[in-house]
Amino acid sequence: QVQLVESGGGLVQPGGSLRLSCAASGSIFSINAMAWYRQVPGKQRELVASITSGGAIIYEDSVKGRFTISRANAKNTVYLQMNSLQPEDTAVYSCNLRNFGVDVHTYWGQGTQVTVSS
Repeated sequence: QVQLVESGGGLVQPGGSLRLSCAASGSIFSINAMAWYRQVPGKQRELVASITSGGAIIYEDSVKGRFTISRANAKNTVYLQMNSLQPEDTAVYSCNLRNFGVDVHTYWGQGTQVTVSS
C-alpha cells in the first residue's frame, strides 16, 4: 500500500504563487510516476502535470510556462510550483502515484483546495 499526503493549498490572489507538496510512503516501486490532477465541481478531473521516476515530464497545455513539477526521489516527494495563478486554476488538486510492475497500481491523495480570487 501507498499513502500520499498533500500540503500547500490555500487562497491566493490572481498573479500569485503557491507550492504544493505530496509526500509518498509505503511500497513505492523503483519505476513509478507521480502526478498532479485537478477537479472543479461538475467537470472531469484533469491531469495538470506528471513526472516519472526517470524524470520525464508532461504538462497540461494551459499550465505550460506557469507551473513546474519536480520531485525529490530520496524523499519520495513531488512538488508543484504554481506561478501566475488565475481564477480558472481554482480547483481541488490531488496527488497521484502509479507503481509500474507486472501491473500498474494507482494511488491517490486526499486532495487540497487551491482558490485563486481577489
